[in-house]
Amino acid sequence: MARTEEKVRSLVSEDSEMRSAVETVLARSEDGEVKWVDVKGDLTSGQWGRLIERGVLVDGDSGFRLADESATRAALNGAGESATASASTTSSSSSTDPDEIEGTTWSIYDKAAALITVSLFAGYSWAPMRNLVGGTFDLLLSPLISTLPFFAVVMVLALATGLYSTLLQANLMNMDKMGAYQERMKDIQERRKDAKERGDDDALDAIQEEQMEAMGDQLGMFKEQFRPMVWIMFLTIPVFLWMYWAVGVGGNAEAHYTLESIVLPLVGERRWLDQAVGPIQVWIVWYFLCSMAFTQIIRKGLNIQTTPSAS
Repeated sequence: MARTEEKVRSLVSEDSEMRSAVETVLARSEDGEVKWVDVKGDLTSGQWGRLIERGVLVDGDSGFRLADESATRAALNGAGESATASASTTSSSSSTDPDEIEGTTWSIYDKAAALITVSLFAGYSWAPMRNLVGGTFDLLLSPLISTLPFFAVVMVLALATGLYSTLLQANLMNMDKMGAYQERMKDIQERRKDAKERGDDDALDAIQEEQMEAMGDQLGMFKEQFRPMVWIMFLTIPVFLWMYWAVGVGGNAEAHYTLESIVLPLVGERRWLDQAVGPIQVWIVWYFLCSMAFTQIIRKGLNIQTTPSAS
């Protein structure tokens, strides 16, 4: 009895809405048993699945039955105050609730950055745009270019892009929310596997509905991941267009700087427009080598997590 009472108290403390869900199950159970069809209008599939998962509902003869009805009622009678307290806690930590995953919205600044970013892509194939962005960006870099060789300038740009990319990901992407989504999907898969092993068709139907609801969260996940990417591209595309402009990449393009050869690891001495790895040219290989190295150092040095981790 104590174990069941503890399970019910835990469910209610984690989610205040589970109290009404348990009360509905108690009210709808006939001869000690209840089926999904009896409560589907008042319970979500997620709530039904959690009751099964926690062992509050167990297999019956024709449906499910409460593992211990008296313990369940006792838990509800003693959980009123704790449920009220947990409601405020839940509201203050709503960012980690899987049901809130789709709540991320883009501000007008996010949308403006996305629009400008799409426009900047034209610079890769349209020379006037490339010359405009490259020439403007060159004015900002002129003090650096006058004191450092070109390969060192690219290293500085790689360091800068690695730094702001890491900071943007850390600050614009809600890792708790993404981790909660992953944890929810993992939990659904485990319960689905257990239900298949038991041959529990009612539980499988409920879990299937919950899984379909969770699939809708993928839009929220995409928005969560793409938002920092928009700002990263907004700041990084001008850097690439400047390198295109400076090195002379593209049809009928001319280099705006006299560049010396560079020695790449495992490749040897190459000119900036030579092919280094397959069709990939030396300038972009050098940039990515520097960027990846600096990004790893920045993440380790600042102890920044840029990938979600399910708890």
